[in-house]
Amino acid sequence: MHSVTRYRYSAITILMIVLCIFLFTKCSNNGNKGATLTSVNNYDSYAGSEKCISCHKAIYDTHIHTAHFLTSGIASEKNITGSFDSGKNTFIYSSGDVMQMEKHPSGFFQAAYINGVERKSQRFDIVIGSGTKGQSYATWADNKLMQLPITYFTSAHAWSNSPGYPDKIAFNRPITSRCLECHATFAEKIGPQNNGPEAFNPNRMILGVDCEKCHGPALEHVTYQTEHPEDKKGKFIINPAAFTRQQSLDMCTLCHGGRLQKTKPSFGFTAGNKLSNYFLIDTTAKNVDNIDVHGNQFGLMAASKCFIKSGTLTCNNCHNTHENEKGKGAIFSERCMSCHNTQHGNGVVCKMTSSLGNTISKKCVDCHMPELPSMAIAVLLQGSNMPTPAYMHTHLIKAYPEATKKVMDYLKKL
Repeated sequence: MHSVTRYRYSAITILMIVLCIFLFTKCSNNGNKGATLTSVNNYDSYAGSEKCISCHKAIYDTHIHTAHFLTSGIASEKNITGSFDSGKNTFIYSSGDVMQMEKHPSGFFQAAYINGVERKSQRFDIVIGSGTKGQSYATWADNKLMQLPITYFTSAHAWSNSPGYPDKIAFNRPITSRCLECHATFAEKIGPQNNGPEAFNPNRMILGVDCEKCHGPALEHVTYQTEHPEDKKGKFIINPAAFTRQQSLDMCTLCHGGRLQKTKPSFGFTAGNKLSNYFLIDTTAKNVDNIDVHGNQFGLMAASKCFIKSGTLTCNNCHNTHENEKGKGAIFSERCMSCHNTQHGNGVVCKMTSSLGNTISKKCVDCHMPELPSMAIAVLLQGSNMPTPAYMHTHLIKAYPEATKKVMDYLKKL
C-alpha cells in the first residue's frame, strides 16, 4: 500500500516538474516577442553545391547554367556582362557627369568623373543577375553591401542607370538581407551597426540560388551518405518532389511572390516550411493589371484559369529548375499540351489548330503568355529621360488577341 502511494506521489511530482518546465518555456518565448530578430539558419550546416557533384553530377552540370544559379556571383571578367573597352565603358548623365567602368590589375571599378576629374571609385565585388535581362552590381563598404549606380542592360547592349536611381551619381543604396534572400542561398548577418544598413560576413555567404536553396542545408546529408554509400535512399535532405501543392508553391513564392513583409529573419524559411509562418501573406484579391510581370509571377499565375481550375498546377509543372530552358518555347508549349489535348478529356484545345495545323501547338506561350514590359526592371539609358523596360513573359495565362494575331501572321508566311 505504501509503495503504491509513493509511486503516485512520484508520478505527480514528475508531472508537476514537466508542467513547470513547459510553462517556463512558454513564458520565456512570450517574453522574446519584441526582441530583435536574428539569423536562424547556420552557415556551418551548408555543404556547398560542389559537394553534390559526386552523386548528382548530371543535374549539377545542367543546373550551373540556369538563371537561378547565376543570379549572383563574385565579380570577375567572366561573370560581368558589360564591356570595359574604350568607347563602350561609359555612361554620361544629363548633367554631363560621367561614370566609367574600368579594369585595373586590382579588379573592376565604377569611377565617377565630375568636370573630367575622378571623384570616387568603387569596386565591382558582387554580380547580381544572370545577365539574361541585365545585371546590377554590389560593392563592399565596411561589411555592408551597396548597389553600384550603373547597371548593364542586356537588350540594349549598354551600361545604364540602375533601376530606380536618380539622374545623378549615387553610391548610397544599401542591399538588404531580403534582397539577398532571393539572389543568394545564404548570407550571415552581423549587423546593423549603429542603426545603419545591415551588415554581413563576406566570408560566410553562399552566392547564387544553388542546390541547397530548395533541398535545404546539406552538410549532414553529405556526411551521412559519404559514410554510408550502400544506403541509396537520401537521408537528411529535402525532396521537393514529395511536397504538397502548397509546399511547392510556398517554395517558389518566397522569391516570385512580389513584395513580402517578413515577420522572421531572412534565410529563416527553408523549402517545405509554411511561408505564412515567416511572412505576412496578403490574401486580398489583387487587380492583376497592377501586378508587374517581374517579381510576382505567382500572383499572375494564381489569377489564371489554368491555375484556378486545375487544383494541382504548380510552378514545377512547367519549369524544370535543374536546366536552362530559356528561349525553348516549344518545350513549354508541350507542357501546355499535356493538359490541353483531346486525349486529356477536358475538350480545351487550341481553336487555331483547324486552320493552322499542329504547328500552332508549339506557340502556346507566344499567344497566351506573351512578353510584356516590366516597370520593375526599367532603366534610364544614356541620353533618354524615359525609363526603358525589360520584356519578359507574363504568367497571367489567358487570351491575348494582339499577340495571337502576330503569331498567326508569322505562321501564315511560312
